[in-house]
Order: sequence, then structure tokens, then C-alpha cells
Amino acid sequence: MADDLASAPNASVIVKIEREGMRYPLSLRLLHWIRAALVLGMISAGWLMTNLADAVPWKYGTLYPTHKSFGLLILGLVVIQITIRSSTVLPPPSNIDAWEARLSKLVHGAMYLLLVAVPLMGYAMSSSYSQSDGVTFFGLPVPELLPKDDARFVIFQSLHRILAYTLLAMVGLHVAGVVKHRYFDKRPGSDVLP
Repeated sequence: MADDLASAPNASVIVKIEREGMRYPLSLRLLHWIRAALVLGMISAGWLMTNLADAVPWKYGTLYPTHKSFGLLILGLVVIQITIRSSTVLPPPSNIDAWEARLSKLVHGAMYLLLVAVPLMGYAMSSSYSQSDGVTFFGLPVPELLPKDDARFVIFQSLHRILAYTLLAMVGLHVAGVVKHRYFDKRPGSDVLP
């Protein structure tokens, strides 16, 4: 239909209106971009934290508590985003091949699962570590629900790291799909880009 419209007079206006009608709601677009920036920042901060020498004073005094707070913030944003998505009529996917539709659904599902699992593993890691100074949300103490157990801490730490890098890989696949869909296939109508 868009191809037929492209040759019509005032085609750019008609295509723009068609695309505007297929956009994600503003609330989901804003949450998407805020969460995306936070996740990339968190992965960068996590990499920095784990590579800094323990003697660096702001490693444990600033970076770790800030990382924990933003992790909880991301978890909260994802819960809000999932709630809004489940009660909103979303635009239909563009005309893409069946394998692309399946891959897109798989990547999106994996990202949402990981966006919940990574912060939960971070919380479990911090909550179970015997040397942890606790979990805070921007200075407010968060109850630690797990018993102190350094053996479990090591497991949660490994899971947190592996799942964070898996999330980064899913983000890479997501971005590759967006680039292909928007710039190579020339079908940007239903994405969340401006």
C-alpha cells in the first residue's frame, strides 16, 4: 500500500500520516529510550567497576551503590513498560519475512526476560555477599531478602555477568534488525525511532 501511495500526489504527506498512525505510544517510546540509555550506561559502569583496582576509593563508595540504584531503577522501568505494553494496542509489524518476525519476537522476548533477570541477579549477588554493605535505591535502604552465603554469591555473580553480556548481545541483534528494517528495507513506520 505504501508503494502505491509513494507515486500519488502529496505522497510524502500521505505516507507520513500512515506512519504516524502506526507509531508506538509516546509513553513506550520514552521508556524505550530512557531504558536503552540506562542499560548501556549500566553495562559500561559494570565493566569499569570490575576492572578498577580495589584501592580506588570511589569504586566501592560511589560506583557500586550507584550501579545498584540504577539496576533497581531499570527493573522498575521494565515492569512499568511491560504493564503498559500488555494493555496497549501496538502497531502491527511491518511486512517482514516470517523468519525475521520469529527472530524479532525471540530477541524481544529474550531482552525483556534479561532486563528482569540481570537486575534480580545483581540484587541476589549483593544481598547474599557477606561483605556487602547492603542494597540501596539512591540512598534508601532496600531489604535484603537472601541469607548471607558467599558460595551463592559466586553463583549469582557469574549469572549476573553472563546474563548482562547476553543482554548486550541481544541489544546488538536488536539494533542490527532496526538498521536493516529502517535503512535497507526502507520500512521505518512502526519502529520507535524519532
